[in-house]
Amino acid sequence: MKLRPVVEAHGVRLRPFRAQDSANVVDGCADPLSQRFVSNLPTPYTETDARWWIDVGAPAAWTGGGTAYAVADPATDRLLGAVGLNNPVPARGQLEIGYWMRPAARGRGLATAATRALSEHAFAAGAARLELLTEPENGPSQRVALAAGFRYEGLRRSAGASRDAGRHDLLAWVRVAGDPPGPAARLLPDLPGGVLTDEVVALRPLAPDDAALMYRLHSRPEVVANQAPPVPPTHEAMERRCRLAQSGWLTGEIARLMITDVASGEPAGSCGLSYTDVAAGEASVGYALLPDWRGRGYATRAVRLLAGWAFGSAGIARLSAGTVPDNTASHRVLERVGFRRESVQRGRLPGLAGARLDDLTFALLPADLR
Repeated sequence: MKLRPVVEAHGVRLRPFRAQDSANVVDGCADPLSQRFVSNLPTPYTETDARWWIDVGAPAAWTGGGTAYAVADPATDRLLGAVGLNNPVPARGQLEIGYWMRPAARGRGLATAATRALSEHAFAAGAARLELLTEPENGPSQRVALAAGFRYEGLRRSAGASRDAGRHDLLAWVRVAGDPPGPAARLLPDLPGGVLTDEVVALRPLAPDDAALMYRLHSRPEVVANQAPPVPPTHEAMERRCRLAQSGWLTGEIARLMITDVASGEPAGSCGLSYTDVAAGEASVGYALLPDWRGRGYATRAVRLLAGWAFGSAGIARLSAGTVPDNTASHRVLERVGFRRESVQRGRLPGLAGARLDDLTFALLPADLR
């Protein structure tokens, strides 16, 4: 596979690194975000490290069967970041693609442009498959992958090396020759405008800063009693749930949302939606409210908003909700939205000490939504 030394496409220039790039390489590689998610960078990153990369590291990537491109502004030729191919597997026609951008170049679509440009050039040169690996907490990089046409393929356990000599999971995003150029289709699209609201309650994506409130909500005895198994979460588990909320949304696993009061901006609870059968277009919903907000119709409003988004931009055909049979308050919420009781599945859910719990299932079709 023969790749050109200079590629211009999608508004960026990919070219070899030059000695005059060293200050901008330091700017990009010493940045805390780069240090957090590019674990093989020296720390602290100095001018000496940048010169080594330009003189030794980048040329070695080319001789090893990969590439190391500087991403530059076509108008000024100033370095914006880097993109490259490594870990070639010739028998599969496979390479791994990676990138970093300087802080001032982020948020402008340049990482996506560079990834698209190099991907298309690699496929034109004979590559069959490109992998892009991200840490589960690196939501911005996952958005780049999707925007560049890479599809989520799965989690690779302990595939990444950490700075502390430990291991961490990586998410694999893949684009093969013949795939459309992007963006890749998503099972769970973003909320329109980033929020759903009926002017009384609002739903927004769960964020890392929500961990303390989520622990307080989901460790309440009455909330624990209505989940399966009825075991309260740990602080660590709830912090991890909030840190990975964006990733769960982007991979199509689950959309987790906070319910807030529009007038005060105060959090009232949480809700979520996850696929139960992708091929059939079926997903399930769940929700919980803090005590001060119960009895005001907020759960009904939240579920109605969530269902409207599910049947609308998310393209889901059917929603289900499983409840324990004695959770009558939750049953009333679902029925007010238009859900209908469908079945009791005996002993379907895990309880405590080996016990099993019945699951009373409700379902909603688009025409049922009130």
